[in-house]
Amino acid sequence: MCEKDTNEIPRITSELPGVRLGVVLALGVTVGPASGELAQEIAALCARLARETTIEKLAGRESVRAVRAMFRVWGVDPTHSRPSGEQLLRRVLQGKGLYRVSNVVDLNNLGSCETGWPWGSFDMDRLRSPLVFRHGRAGESYLAIGKEMWSVEGKPVVCDAEGPFGGPIRDSQRAMVTPSTRKVLTVIFAPMAAGGRVGGAAVEHGRRIRKFAGAAEVLVGGEVEGEKTQDFNG
Repeated sequence: MCEKDTNEIPRITSELPGVRLGVVLALGVTVGPASGELAQEIAALCARLARETTIEKLAGRESVRAVRAMFRVWGVDPTHSRPSGEQLLRRVLQGKGLYRVSNVVDLNNLGSCETGWPWGSFDMDRLRSPLVFRHGRAGESYLAIGKEMWSVEGKPVVCDAEGPFGGPIRDSQRAMVTPSTRKVLTVIFAPMAAGGRVGGAAVEHGRRIRKFAGAAEVLVGGEVEGEKTQDFNG
């Protein structure tokens, strides 16, 4: 399923308004257990978040309010279809910590919790261009990572030539990161008001995936407006 252009930052056309998409493509990664140093970074973030706020005050957090507003612009109720970043924050503030899956997945969740925005990381070799961010269509669904069929009709999803594979709520098994993954595509779903912070978050994720997952090369960019791609590599 890999195409020749997967060694370049993929263009993601957005059909939904009010979103800035950060895009990180990491090549030559090694997926495995998180190192002790990464575990320490995750623990430090969880402790800082617990000091900063409580689950009762989470809805008032700036990033949570901005993402909820973005969902409403899309016609999606964020209390019914909760953004993945908010799901992770709630888990941390409930004292459950972040899920521990692998170095790559843990880095995705670390970045999402740190920014408060939804993030998704996918196996690029399982995707086929073109990529588009849009509403799910009538009858569309996929087998979610939780192993049940999940209807995406009316929900925000990223799609490739085969259909929906992930988004800011829940991701599919088809494109999930596994121990055999070597090319990781990370998509950051940030509100437009986030501005340059999206680029900063993408660059920091690129640094971390080099350090903690051994990426041989990292390409960083993003879809800002319509089909305009912004290069964050500097």
